[in-house]
Amino acid sequence: MRRPLLACLLACLTATLPLQAEAAPPPLPDRVVIDAEVARLMGATQAQGLALAIVDAGRVVHVGAYGKRNAAGAPLLRDTVMYGASLTKAVFAYWVMQLVEEGKLDLDRPLAAYLDRPLPEYTNFLTSYPWRHLAGDNRWRQLTARMLLTHSSGFANFAFLEPDRRLRMHFDPGTRYAYSGEGLLLLQFVLERGLGLDVGAEVQRRVFTPLAMARTSLMWRADFRPNLADGWKEDGSMEPHDERSKVRVAGSMDTTIADMARFAAGYVNGEGLSPAGAAALTQPHLPITTATQFPTLQPELPPARRRPDLAAGLGVVVFDGPQGAGFYKGGHNDSTGNTWVCVKASKRCVVILANDVRAERAFPRLVEFILGETGAPWRWEYGEMAFVR
Repeated sequence: MRRPLLACLLACLTATLPLQAEAAPPPLPDRVVIDAEVARLMGATQAQGLALAIVDAGRVVHVGAYGKRNAAGAPLLRDTVMYGASLTKAVFAYWVMQLVEEGKLDLDRPLAAYLDRPLPEYTNFLTSYPWRHLAGDNRWRQLTARMLLTHSSGFANFAFLEPDRRLRMHFDPGTRYAYSGEGLLLLQFVLERGLGLDVGAEVQRRVFTPLAMARTSLMWRADFRPNLADGWKEDGSMEPHDERSKVRVAGSMDTTIADMARFAAGYVNGEGLSPAGAAALTQPHLPITTATQFPTLQPELPPARRRPDLAAGLGVVVFDGPQGAGFYKGGHNDSTGNTWVCVKASKRCVVILANDVRAERAFPRLVEFILGETGAPWRWEYGEMAFVR
């Protein structure tokens, strides 16, 4: 076993979720029943478009697309390109673990060691918010890949959300969870500048191509345009699909429900990784200590009020529920709602891509309808959102 992966696994074993007696997975509903429930929930939320995939025992068993992809009423199809949003982070982490297994990256080596000069001296080619804002706070030297993949960098979600729009560290790295796309962008920067990797090209070569994800990319492609999903906002207004011209691992991926089904199956089967490397992605690396995921920098709960079954994996959130250990990742913007929930023991997953943010109100019901009760942390993810049943 390579030393970087051994260090990862030893760290994983220091944090474990409480075990529950695992319930047998319920039978999956058949396609006709699923289609009817999706239609009912889309009506209840007024969602105009939603795509759904199911993986069972590591195999894709259902891929469906429902509703519209644009204001002209063109149908949403299984190969319609949709915005992946923060599901990008889980894809990125999957590729990063390949680098770890090959000894190219150590999850716990300070990222400063991969750079030729101090981080604040570099121009940030990913955003307009420069690394020089970190000058004078040497805590950046402590940052590791594990900290960035577990959202424990100390950064806000993005620097533009700061009152003065300056990047800063709000707590000592590695000490708590606080969701940060900015942290993922820093890891991308180090891999590109420090290791000389073309992240977009490498993810294409190492993940999308082997998994036959032909209509997925971390950057806009012109061939997406003929079958592309626009989105609907909370107020019912339309938002055109954003043609993202730059690779940003925090959330630039375009994909389809058919491709994401292939990714989910490949992920739970550990394709491209050793069994130990695949398991490390969904081990609990860091406790989650806040009442909800957002706002990012909210105070931590008193220990007695924290969820002991909730922790950060690498690019995903892990939990323990009635069917045993599971993991999930969400994705969201003003007109997009995505979720991906898996139960590890049964290798069952539900992936939902919605080009209407109002569909998020149906996610807990739809996932439960298909997988049964999983223990997925919906209230932590969505706060006080009014879910439909």
